[in-house]
Amino acid sequence: MTHRFPITVYYEDTDMGGVVYHANFLRFIERARSDYVRALGVDQNAMRDTGIVWVVTRIEADYLSPARFEDELTVETHVEKSTSARLTMAQVVRRDGRELFRAVVTAVCMDMHSGKPVRLPAELRASL
Repeated sequence: MTHRFPITVYYEDTDMGGVVYHANFLRFIERARSDYVRALGVDQNAMRDTGIVWVVTRIEADYLSPARFEDELTVETHVEKSTSARLTMAQVVRRDGRELFRAVVTAVCMDMHSGKPVRLPAELRASL
């Protein structure tokens, strides 16, 4: 399943030249991942209440073309691979179908107290 998440580029997202600051692409894809997990039925607040959080352990990113002030973007996210405690997701940021940025992100569910990986939530495993 590919999840699509709309983003509007605001002035605060850009540098003085009106181009999206490179680190803000990471913010955009973070929002999209959170929305994707929510759409799969995972309550991240409930996870945190039980001491389990998501931790990004790896990001491989390619900046292909700039985004600019007031652009309407779409972040596409899909799971490439999952294990009992890890998700690897491919994400692409597009404007009018044109690929501007792409990343492969690995995230792990972790126990907040021990700092050790734990199994993905059952509702997430069932939806993958």
